Amino acid sequence: MSARPAGGTRYAEPGRDRIAIIGAGHVGAATAYALMLRALFQEIVLIDNDAKRAAAEAQDIADANALARPARIWAGDYTDAAAATIAVITAGAATHGTETRLSVAARSAMIVGECVTELSAAGFNGIIVVASNPVDLMAMIAFDCAGLPAGRIIGTGTLLDSSRLRTLLAGELDVASGSVDALVLGEHGDSEVALMSTIRVGGLLLADFSNAGCELDQRALAQTVRDAGYAIVSGKGYTSYGIATAIVRICEAIVRDERIILPVSTSVDGVFGLSGVYMSMPCILGAAGVERRLIPPMSAEEAAALEASGATLRAAYDNLRRDRPR
Repeated sequence: MSARPAGGTRYAEPGRDRIAIIGAGHVGAATAYALMLRALFQEIVLIDNDAKRAAAEAQDIADANALARPARIWAGDYTDAAAATIAVITAGAATHGTETRLSVAARSAMIVGECVTELSAAGFNGIIVVASNPVDLMAMIAFDCAGLPAGRIIGTGTLLDSSRLRTLLAGELDVASGSVDALVLGEHGDSEVALMSTIRVGGLLLADFSNAGCELDQRALAQTVRDAGYAIVSGKGYTSYGIATAIVRICEAIVRDERIILPVSTSVDGVFGLSGVYMSMPCILGAAGVERRLIPPMSAEEAAALEASGATLRAAYDNLRRDRPR
């Protein structure tokens, strides 16, 4: 058995029974509902500035829980969150129409900063999962405010994007998506990078799997993945189920100490010469949060694109810090 990483304290022991969800909007409510169905926690507390909405969502989910495994679901406050193993941050500014995720960064930063500051003041000492957009920048804001090690601040990052790419490829190649290994890394946003050079199908490189692999329009696939969130927002006004499921998958990996490798947003200091940046890389996730960050092989073009993605995030973060009130 491999040794645990230095400082790999188990902050999320299997069997610990409380999770806090900060933000009871579409994503927060869908996350709470999915967590209830998954039966990962015995206690789910929803926290929102709109206490009436939080209470209504909690009651609705509690009603559904009567037909599922027993759990306590309620609307609470940050003192309730202090005892949680994991706090999920979904509160933030929503995008509308063709607004980019980065365009709402300043509004989201104020909200996320306040949430994490209150969480820390209440004595929270667990793992924070950030889903608020733009998620990489909001993970950086959470790290600034939480006073916790970087590995215990995790952004949902490109987990959903990578799943979308696998699903699209599986459809094109007529195989199950579980047989496709594909990664989208970097920013969860317009500068994200689909690592087409590393795609494997049943262990084979894409080009070796079949002649169809050579005929795929890889740029079009990457663009479809990149624009998927915008398409959903255009149709229904928001996204919820996909990102909620990604949140649940991350939480499951933590509470079950799975040590599974998932592409999530984490600190990438020292990668591509970057510093003070969060973006998605493949990470080993377990009870201590991000236990190890991996750098997969990639083409020179992909490496340059990831470096540019990180630089885009660094510049956006520097602008946020300059504009935020002190």
